[in-house]
This record gives sequence, structure tokens and C-alpha cells, in this order.
Amino acid sequence: MIKITKPDLPELEEYINYLKKIWSTRWLTNNGEFVQLLERKLEEYLKVKNIILLSDGTSALHLALKAFNLKGEVITTPFTFATSTNAILWERLNPIFADIDPDTYNIDPDDVEKKITDKTSAILAVHVFGNPCNVEKLQKIADNYKLKLIYDAAHTFGVEYKKQSVLKYGDISTLSFHATKVFNTIEGGAAVVKDEKIFKKIRLLRNHGIKSEEAVMLPGINAKMNEFQAAMGLCNLKNIDEKIQRRKSIYDYYKRNLTHTRIKFQKIMATKYNYSYMPILLRSQLERDTVFLELIKNDIKPRKYFYPLTVNYNYFKDRDENLVEKYHLSRAIEISNRILCLPLYPDLERDKIEKITDIIRKVLI
Repeated sequence: MIKITKPDLPELEEYINYLKKIWSTRWLTNNGEFVQLLERKLEEYLKVKNIILLSDGTSALHLALKAFNLKGEVITTPFTFATSTNAILWERLNPIFADIDPDTYNIDPDDVEKKITDKTSAILAVHVFGNPCNVEKLQKIADNYKLKLIYDAAHTFGVEYKKQSVLKYGDISTLSFHATKVFNTIEGGAAVVKDEKIFKKIRLLRNHGIKSEEAVMLPGINAKMNEFQAAMGLCNLKNIDEKIQRRKSIYDYYKRNLTHTRIKFQKIMATKYNYSYMPILLRSQLERDTVFLELIKNDIKPRKYFYPLTVNYNYFKDRDENLVEKYHLSRAIEISNRILCLPLYPDLERDKIEKITDIIRKVLI
């Protein structure tokens, strides 16, 4: 089967060389030398400062929300992976959903502003498929209403907007280094933090709040990245530019093969993009589902990212709430019903892309 993605792995011998060092030092975790080295290398590669490596991207979101002691409501998008909404709920905050832009698929700043109340404490925006949000407008809104602005930047490794890292926008940006991402550390994540005090607080939060052997400063959790994850990251960082270039080639080939169809493509706002996903927008839910089933029949596994919307998850239905109607999310539901992500990973062969696009074109005739 041609799957939606395939994790990047380095040469085994290269990873084993790091393992040999771990075996010799027995420094497996607790801010090990490879974690420290990877933090430095990522700050250099991503052109950011104050990066904190974490066990996973979900923990990054939790700690970002926790660090500001937020209360009340957080305005967010329903067109995202479950983690974005779940993190808000786990932190005992109330997610308020704004509609999305039908071209970029990102949260609509105008609708964000309409949803602000005296209970709103933050905006949690998502750079969907690594595509930068309208960062200027969101920042203006956050400043005007004195709100914290957090970006779920899980998909944005290496992405730039107006020739600077998209991670520099907002108060905190969180990254995922899950196996399926452009850059992976098996599991893993990071937070990029603007304020120095919040940066130091999150470093404490990721390690139980421990400052020293006899000083625990606040109630934290265990969200540390370990040395095995960091070693994988160091290996994968070595060839990341080549991998992103391959992704671009595949992305462009898909678009060329599907140009003369009724398919629409996401409007990309990045000045430097990482081609993390290959989303296509069909004309209707029926057409999307027909294409999906035909690909499945041919041993090809696309994904309906992001369907359903997070507001349609069972735990909201259990409350007897129709949040789509309540929050007027017509554009989000329309995109969710029509979206399909096609397989994309660096060593996806062109003949497989041709097979995929041939099937799609036949369905759309």
C-alpha cells in the first residue's frame, strides 16, 4: 500500500554511532548532551532563540497554555488535529471556535475578533499544513485586546514568512517532531518562546519544576526529550534541506498532473515552504469520498485531513451541543467535507504519483 506518509530514517550506522556514545556515557535523559546540542543546532537552523526541546508536540501545547496561567476562553480553529482542541480542554479552558479562510484554511482573524468576550484570555491559532496564518492581523487583535497569542506550528519546520521564521510570531510557537513530520525525532516537540521569563518557566515546567536537587519551584510535569530522540534529530537535521527539496519536487509534480482538473489547491502564504502535506480540495463531499474510496481500492491510503472538525467530536456531541451552528462555522465545514490529503514523503516515486493522479483524473471525468 502507498501510505499517506513514511517516516524519514537516517542511515542506520549513523544512528548507531550516537547510540554507542549513549551506551558509553549512560546519559539517557535529563537534559543530556545530545538534547543540548540539538537545541543549539535548531536555533541556528531555524534562526530563532529560546527553543525548548520536549517529549512531544502535545506537551509543547500544554506547557504553552500552562505557562501563562490562562483562565476562561481560548479562541481557536476547528480545522485542525485533535491535539489543538484537546490541549485547551485538558488545561480546563473553554475553546471558542472561529471560522477559517476558505483559501488558506487558516483561522479567520475577522471572525476571531467577533468571538472575543470579557472571558477571552488567548488565541490559539494553527498554521494549517505549515501555511502561515495572517500573523500581522492576529497580532494586532491580540495587542488591542491584551490577549496571549499562541501558535500551534506543528507543521511549520523550516517555514518562513516574509523571509523570517514563522516561529518568531506570537508569544509562543509549538512544534511537533513526530515520526510523520518533515523533521522527526521519533516522537518529540519544541516550544519557541518570546519572553525570557516564560522561557525559563517552561524549562522548569518540563522537568517537574525542579531547579536543583533541593529546590522545586513550581508543579511541573515530565516533558523532557531523551537522548535517543535527540540523536535521531541530529541525524535527520543533517539532510533536511535535501528532503524538503524532494518534497517540493513531489508537490509540484502533483500540481502539474492535476492542473487541468476541477481540483483546487491551498493558497500558500509562506516565502519559504516545507511542503509537509499535499491537500487537494474537491467540489463536493460526494466527489471527495468517491476519490478517497477509489484510491483505497487501489492500495493507496490518503487521509481526510481535517475531517471531521474538532467541534464534531463525540465528546462535544455528548453535551448536546451543535457547535458548528452555534459558532457559525460554514466555511470550516465546507472545507472539511471536501478536503483530501494525498501521499507525500521524500522517496515517493514518480510512477506512484502518476498512478495516484491517473486514478483521480478518471474519477473526475
